[in-house]
Amino acid sequence: MTDAALAALLFVQIAVILAVCRALGAVFARLRQPLVVAEMIGGFLLGPSLLGWAAPALHARLFPPSSLHTLYVLSQIGLVLYMFCVGLEFRIDLVTRYRRRAFAVSAAGIAVPFAFGAVLALVMTRGGFFTPAIRPIQAVLFMGAAMSITAFPVLARIIAERGIGGTTIGSLSLAAGALDDAAAWITFAAVLSSVTGNAALAVGAAGGALLYVALTWFGVRPTVIARIAAAADREETLPPTALATMLALVAGAAWFTDWTGIHSVFGAFVLGASVPRGVLSRELRRAIEPLTMTLLVPLFFVYSGLNTRLLLIDSAGLWLMTAVVLATACAGKGLACWAAARATGAGGRQALAIAALMNARGMVELILVNLGLERGLITPTLFTMLVLMAIGTTLMAGPAFSLIWERAEDAAVEPWLAADRVP
Repeated sequence: MTDAALAALLFVQIAVILAVCRALGAVFARLRQPLVVAEMIGGFLLGPSLLGWAAPALHARLFPPSSLHTLYVLSQIGLVLYMFCVGLEFRIDLVTRYRRRAFAVSAAGIAVPFAFGAVLALVMTRGGFFTPAIRPIQAVLFMGAAMSITAFPVLARIIAERGIGGTTIGSLSLAAGALDDAAAWITFAAVLSSVTGNAALAVGAAGGALLYVALTWFGVRPTVIARIAAAADREETLPPTALATMLALVAGAAWFTDWTGIHSVFGAFVLGASVPRGVLSRELRRAIEPLTMTLLVPLFFVYSGLNTRLLLIDSAGLWLMTAVVLATACAGKGLACWAAARATGAGGRQALAIAALMNARGMVELILVNLGLERGLITPTLFTMLVLMAIGTTLMAGPAFSLIWERAEDAAVEPWLAADRVP
């Protein structure tokens, strides 16, 4: 296929992807589900699990193998920009303000699901769900990260849509979710750095990641980013030169962390988290998010859908294992966060509401499992199981929270967090 033909096909693919995702988005909005849920399912439906099964000839013409590289490249750009925006939303202030309760809920929401995932990984290594080259410790780390992650962007959007950003539930969930995501990405970075099997390369990757974090926070942040932020605060806007500089920094961060052997999304997330909240972070999100979320992120979901083959789960045993994965994810995260919230003084319904929010995996889970498949950690069968788990937990979060939530109760237990605030 010529370059001109590939470009023409790409435009058709984009039109179809956006039409399907937006149509599903209108349906799911009526169900009070965030758009990301519709996009996750849209990618699943356009892949071989439905379109490829129902209309294989059409699917082959719309997504021929020769066109997938272009979709992959665009999806990677989308991932980097998306994770940069996630970093911009990372609430360091909330982590500091509600540090004791946030750390308690976050630690429980990481440790218990990680332990559940570790046990599950040891069982699944014997069933051929991981590639032969993966050692048990790598499988344990991967499944631990997959089970303990929380979809911070989905959580933030549910909280914003319900108008509870300033309440105890909203604040604590955002703080704990931010900590969970950071811990999960650090764990996954350790997995990626160890996949080579070469100790020197693994140490080099870990060292490169630490060097990058140090350079970003103690070098780039107080010099380049601080100056751009100060100028943005003075002018109440973001000049094109400043936007270009920040995009160049994002590209450089993505390149460096990918070069060290971890992944570009880690670099983008850390850089976004280093941007101080204010005019700069607000204007960066305003400039980057619309195109990223409307155009590039749906391409990622479809690329994930093209790797998801539901027909690989072709036996009662595999469906049972998929159910076990979903149940383990829900039980580990939900019960742990509920118990931690209760232990720190939350009421029964309030603790359940926090657990429901923290159980969502969303796009962050899909990024992780796609990297696992791309780097040869997991088989396509396990990939499909984890995609179904990500969709299932994200679908549950909004309705479960709405069923549990009562604004009056949150107002009544405001003193629960008051003593933990930092002036």
